[in-house]
Amino acid sequence: MPAPDPIVRHGPQHSVADHGPLAAWLEFRYRHPAFVHPISGKRFLRQPMHLTGAEISLNSLPPGAAVPFLHRHRNNEEIYVFLGGRGEFQVDDAVFPVSEGSVVRVAPAGGRSWRNTGETPLPYLVIQVVAGSYAGPGAVDDGERLPGSPAWSAAPA
Repeated sequence: MPAPDPIVRHGPQHSVADHGPLAAWLEFRYRHPAFVHPISGKRFLRQPMHLTGAEISLNSLPPGAAVPFLHRHRNNEEIYVFLGGRGEFQVDDAVFPVSEGSVVRVAPAGGRSWRNTGETPLPYLVIQVVAGSYAGPGAVDDGERLPGSPAWSAAPA
């Protein structure tokens, strides 16, 4: 049964959607104008989630599948977060293994491709951001504590 398209719900300060279990990600279909057939196992989130500073895609390669070309970006670095399975990743002339818990950052100019070398799907997230655009001293330093407590908290903070 095909994975249903999520209904994205938006609030004044958030967007939320359920994209289903990792096993269902193989059923995503993305239509790219340069390809005749849809790309299986890929869903972009920027537009439906109203992202303003990054592109994120949910992806899954079935066993034995590979991205059949190298590609690079003009402006965006990519961060790949592998959630299961086993594979190989290539950046320029370097080829290295990836598996659950592997995180790979590729600079815009790096030629990249990857493949599933395992017997189970290879699910992963890809986060694209403009290289060199991070503003601030660090993620923790950018945060500020607000008054009040989470809805599930019985005691005030």
